Amino acid sequence: MTPEAPFEVAESEQRGVPVLGVRGEIDVATSPELGDLLTGLITAGTELVIVDLTEVTFIDSTGLGVLVGAVGDVHARGGDLRLVVTQPQIIKLLELTGLDEVFTVMSDASDAVRS
Repeated sequence: MTPEAPFEVAESEQRGVPVLGVRGEIDVATSPELGDLLTGLITAGTELVIVDLTEVTFIDSTGLGVLVGAVGDVHARGGDLRLVVTQPQIIKLLELTGLDEVFTVMSDASDAVRS
């Protein structure tokens, strides 16, 4: 059995758009950090935020709540939040919860920036 990757969020930019690359598990312990970063970007007036979840292995309800709150906040300001998801279990979770209808879900960060 391999150890789980530690939770990390790497901030980068593609074509002037902030990209948060998340790694590990988004749960009750790690969600506040992600939420703080998203809130900072949104309150700074960022119109488009990309959250790259390609290296996320698990998201609990707290993590989903942070993402839903962030997409609501950015939509209220006329912006958008897009998720990059490639892990089958994360895609299935979004589909089962109906959140694939709430978020723009893409398989590549470059495409998410261009769309």
